[in-house]
Amino acid sequence: MTLKVDLNSDMGEGFGPWKMTDDAGLLSIVTSANIACGFHAGDADTMAATMALAHEAGVGIGAHPGFPDLQGFGRRQMQVPLPTLANMIRYQVGAAQAMARAAGGSVRHLKLHGALSNMACKDAEMARACYEAALDVAPDIIIMGLAATEMEKVCRDLGCKWAGEIFADRAYNADGTLVDRRLPGAMIHDGAEAAARMVEMVKAGAILTGDGAQLPTRIDTICIHGDSAKAVAFSGQVKAGLEAAGIEIAKFSGAPLT
Repeated sequence: MTLKVDLNSDMGEGFGPWKMTDDAGLLSIVTSANIACGFHAGDADTMAATMALAHEAGVGIGAHPGFPDLQGFGRRQMQVPLPTLANMIRYQVGAAQAMARAAGGSVRHLKLHGALSNMACKDAEMARACYEAALDVAPDIIIMGLAATEMEKVCRDLGCKWAGEIFADRAYNADGTLVDRRLPGAMIHDGAEAAARMVEMVKAGAILTGDGAQLPTRIDTICIHGDSAKAVAFSGQVKAGLEAAGIEIAKFSGAPLT
């Protein structure tokens, strides 16, 4: 049986005249795009352009909501009442749906951004508030979340469609969460090293942590961050490494957890 995995990247994260990365270049490599919804990054024009590019490339379109934190790029933790947070998610998913539809496509999945994601992968109540809000607006949406965390547990309980995500360019703590970006070794910059790690994890069906442990989990998609000058080259190396190991790159199915 051929192993398959999706490749995803965050996109549309420029703002006005400021461009974050080469979205068009990334769309020639990945199979799913997480498009910013205007809170942590992006704006109406950027969303529209990125949605159109993704649709034309045949790449799965995802809503990528975050905290309302343009200056901090959504990477600063915020304490938001859960009902307000739920409305923020509904607002952003609705914007993504409108822009995708105008481009001739549709929103297939949802992935939380930055600090919101980091908090929700440890806080089940927060994850549930976000995911139930998204499902209110789009009942068939696939929830993409960090595999082997509270996100996965919440989605198993909700019975919704799920895509378990691992990160090509990040190191892992023993509990399956990501090592803080501020710590040494948190980021992996070498594409060949990242590709080798991803091949090992996909074949093992498990996250490999910094202390050498394995956390068995369903791996549906691999995230490659697009917010660097070398993102396209890095993504190409990861994709090539996976394919060389006999792993097919394809969109995730979004099957519910069992």
